[in-house]
Amino acid sequence: MTFRDLVRDTIGTLRAHKLRTALTMFGIAWGIVSITLMVAAGEGLRVGQEKVSRNFGKDIMIVFAGRTSMQAGGMRAGREVRWRASDPEVILEQAPACGYAVAELGQNVPVRSPYNSGTLLVTGSSPDFAYIRSIPVAEGRYPNWEDEAEGRRVAFLGSDAKKQLFGTRDAMGATIHIREYPYTVVGVMEHKEQDSSYDGRDISKVFVPFASILRDMPNPPPWPADHVDRLIVSPRSVEEHEDCERELRATLGRLHDFDPRDEEAAHIWDTVKEAKAFRTMTDGMKYFLGAVGIATLFIGGIGVMNVMLVAVRERTREIGVRKALGATRRSIVRMFFLETMIVVFLSGGLGLAVGYGFCALVNLLPMPMFFAGLLPTWSASLLAFGLLGTVALLSAVYPARRAASIDPIEALRFEAGG
Repeated sequence: MTFRDLVRDTIGTLRAHKLRTALTMFGIAWGIVSITLMVAAGEGLRVGQEKVSRNFGKDIMIVFAGRTSMQAGGMRAGREVRWRASDPEVILEQAPACGYAVAELGQNVPVRSPYNSGTLLVTGSSPDFAYIRSIPVAEGRYPNWEDEAEGRRVAFLGSDAKKQLFGTRDAMGATIHIREYPYTVVGVMEHKEQDSSYDGRDISKVFVPFASILRDMPNPPPWPADHVDRLIVSPRSVEEHEDCERELRATLGRLHDFDPRDEEAAHIWDTVKEAKAFRTMTDGMKYFLGAVGIATLFIGGIGVMNVMLVAVRERTREIGVRKALGATRRSIVRMFFLETMIVVFLSGGLGLAVGYGFCALVNLLPMPMFFAGLLPTWSASLLAFGLLGTVALLSAVYPARRAASIDPIEALRFEAGG
């Protein structure tokens, strides 16, 4: 029998047993679709969380000043701690594991444009703030180091602040008044999602150079003129996060005379630890969904195996007829092998198409903040394809080899189920 004849015979056999072929294909396709969707859901949750975390900041620690709860250097507990504008420079000198350190000062003040006005949060920090707090630029630029060095009165508007002050009008180059001071708009923020905040959403703020806010809008007495609201610190890398935190506490303790172990004196909102905790949770959910997918895959594999075993068993008489007509054992095994491969590749392709197609359709819908959509991975889909294909192949070829080794007379006497 030539290969062409073998293919034609195999296709004819599959057509003659449509129900059996359909059940086998359904088992394989359903297993692939199930594990593809479950792994895609877990991956979408993980990526969504990471995206939201990046929108808030790049592995940052927000450091708030408090009151001492421990005695240190002969000074009493309960003393108020205040950060100074010069603290970031000292932190970068004495905490080598920390890559960025900036001070931040914010004031809720009247802001008006030629078209509208309102009380908005005006915040000032160095240009590094835009990087570590993930401030995206839609138009223009964020205040740069030249603006900072010269104390220029320039402003960068959050997307919602721009809408409030200018509506749909162009804001670039326009003059706004912050209190009585004129500021030139040099940039507008791109809209971004933000799940958490310590003083309000960034899209509703007006950003100005740190030198400008210290000069024009310092904290009122009894606060010192160089007092700042908080410090934002980022490690050089995630791996150096713990070293950075330890060095940061030690540096601030020396600067402000408190015990570095005193967490009440310097309270740190650690987004790195939060991200790790959330990642542990999402990984757990991903593994759970993967386990459910594997269980579904196992059940599908059993179904495929049963269908294939019954199919071979029912065709024992056919095998006897073929051997009586001169078919060799090898040609019979090749026939079953080819049948199974056709079924596996057709059903596998169908399963992949349905799984990835469904993910693509779902991803057209608006997604909640912490979910990036169904993100399938080829590794999981191909793993499911390989496992189910192997199960189907073994379930067909092994009994076919045994049936093909039976004497033709015995095979012709065989009754399915007997």
